[in-house]
Amino acid sequence: MYRSAIKKLKEWKNKEDRKPMILMGARQVGKTWIMKEFGKNEYAKVAYISFYNNERMNDVFDMDFDIDRIIMNLNIESGVSITPNDTLIILDEIQNAPKALESLKYFCEDANEYHVIAAGSLLGVAVHENVSFPVGKVDMLDLYPFSFREFLLAMDEKSLVMALDSKDFSIIDNFSDKFLFWLKNYYYIGGMPAVVDSFRRNKDYVKTRQIQKDILRQYEQDFGKHVDAKNLPRIRMVWQSIPIQLAKENKKFFFGQIKKGARSSDFEIAIQWLMDSGLIYKVNRVNEPHMPLKAYINMSAYKLFILDIGLLGALSDLPAKTILEKDEIFVEFKGAFTEQYVLQQLICDTQYTPYYYGTDKSTFEQDFMIQMEDRIVPIEVKAEGNVYSQSLKAYCEKYHPKKAVRFSTLKYVDQGWMVNIPLYAISTL
Repeated sequence: MYRSAIKKLKEWKNKEDRKPMILMGARQVGKTWIMKEFGKNEYAKVAYISFYNNERMNDVFDMDFDIDRIIMNLNIESGVSITPNDTLIILDEIQNAPKALESLKYFCEDANEYHVIAAGSLLGVAVHENVSFPVGKVDMLDLYPFSFREFLLAMDEKSLVMALDSKDFSIIDNFSDKFLFWLKNYYYIGGMPAVVDSFRRNKDYVKTRQIQKDILRQYEQDFGKHVDAKNLPRIRMVWQSIPIQLAKENKKFFFGQIKKGARSSDFEIAIQWLMDSGLIYKVNRVNEPHMPLKAYINMSAYKLFILDIGLLGALSDLPAKTILEKDEIFVEFKGAFTEQYVLQQLICDTQYTPYYYGTDKSTFEQDFMIQMEDRIVPIEVKAEGNVYSQSLKAYCEKYHPKKAVRFSTLKYVDQGWMVNIPLYAISTL
């Protein structure tokens, strides 16, 4: 199955100032597969090392950072004769070997002829636990679940993807029925590689949900393995509360929904742990829609989303027919799922960092907001074809943006002050 990250890895391979690469992402998003697939197709040899329960390799890096000695040990461990430029060295589960992570600095400075790529599911957590990170000495790439565009490719709908890539809406909207069919399926299946692959082969919705539940169980087992007893209940409470939070009309994360009388300080560590592990996304609120948006962040107001829309459905126990058998794309819980979908596509299929706009007294909050070069673009999300809303219009009358964006199930239309982009075409943004 095609992943767009492969293209970025090819670009990394050919960079003149290439540094060791660190692939970041939650467990089960396909980091190991992508590294091996990239190595198989782009290099003569692949030396794969996993630090999971591998004391021997831990000891190799604990000794010192003599690259020649390290390479000799990697030769033996991998069974591959490592040579510069034509061998990809893969260091997997590197969060279990802090000195191996630190060694990337020396690969960068003293042995840049070696192509090294590393990954770790809880690497962000490890770094916050005082593991030394080689700042400025590595390239980094975030890996997410399948985007809708990648999902279409997995479903052998290459022609639909070619239409999206053309950005020609006279073609795209001519096949809106097909796009909406697959969009409903993506809402249920999501983008976790194991789930997508199973559905691609079996077209079995029941099996799809079983795999999603298995992944959720594995995540919750990780909580128990890697979190101290004090923070474990809080992490579980935050994780389980996300569907409830997203179901609210005002989706700002409200700690009283977790536990009566709860304060933000009680759950800061839990939220940070879930973010570091890649399991949730945090979208900050900006109080003023001015350049640069980052300067106007309200650190105490934010929305939380889960990493994958399919897992959100599984965590919410939402039946397949609720999504798949209605005339409209969604009926119950529709706003929550559609915002989750849009957020996911903005993160993994565009270059923009999403925020949202609002104030404690604002009556026209904007679902998302992005900075496109020199302009601030408000984004409204509509789950259906009924797109009437005073919120976006009121915002535009007050702040006069050059252009506003609405995502909905309607076809493309440019009304001058606002452009409606179909939900299935977010990648064209």
